[in-house]
Amino acid sequence: MNNIKKKGGLGRGLSALLETADTDITSKEVRPIGSVSQIPVSQLEANPFQPRTEFDQTALEELATSIKVHGVIQPITVRKMGYDKYQIISGERRTRAAILAGIERIPAYVRVANDQDMLEMALIENIQRSDLNAIEVAMSYKRLLEECSINQDELGERVGKDRSTVNNYLRLLKLPDQIQAGIQTGKISMGHARAMINMEDPVDQMSLFNQIIEENLNVRMVEALVKEKKNGNTGITSPLRPLGTDWDPDIDRITEEFYKRLKASVHLKNGNRGKGKIIISYKNREDLERILNLVGRS
Repeated sequence: MNNIKKKGGLGRGLSALLETADTDITSKEVRPIGSVSQIPVSQLEANPFQPRTEFDQTALEELATSIKVHGVIQPITVRKMGYDKYQIISGERRTRAAILAGIERIPAYVRVANDQDMLEMALIENIQRSDLNAIEVAMSYKRLLEECSINQDELGERVGKDRSTVNNYLRLLKLPDQIQAGIQTGKISMGHARAMINMEDPVDQMSLFNQIIEENLNVRMVEALVKEKKNGNTGITSPLRPLGTDWDPDIDRITEEFYKRLKASVHLKNGNRGKGKIIISYKNREDLERILNLVGRS
């Protein structure tokens, strides 16, 4: 596994806490920074601050198979709790897989940290290295803000993200619980959710959430729907699927191509005998001129 990229802005984050020689208490001897000890897995206990609560069993078994062949490549990080007792700061997934593989000892960096440092280290480690879903990332950000007494700018520095990105994740936690669960289970993407955040009414958000799933709407479609709603449309309808018509996938493809070429919202009204209308939306007079020029060159 790859090492975490160390950023100068981590401050009292993970890198600063690990890069201190006097925090290594593996033995009475002073060990150089980066030294690794082999810790019996029987002496390890889980981190109560672990932001991930579920581990995919299939993925764990695949990692266990790799560990049987190659061993644990990336050491975990633990803190010493007492005689022959260690608590995992980061690397619980590797530890679980090692146990599945029948490994009795696992390579580890041994450190000391108080509970707040422990929480910050665990959260930052997991945010930067694990495949957390968007809600788990958002919850980790929230905990860092609330429990580690830092602001959004400091949080951005620690996790290597700009303030707007951090804020976008935090805004996900304002969505209804059912939508947050949908993000966690992969029913909708982060892109879908970011578009839905711009709708203030939870009822409208839930209506759109259900429509996304039922009609398999892509992110661009959802963005167009949200924009129409904000512009005063009372009903939430698909930008490419008008009510009252039988939808033709080939027409869908053609309309999608119109959007790609014009970079404008395109609505189709399908009539009888193959006739219909295409309505192209524009933002302002300049945008209309831009579309006209594109059409003229076609």
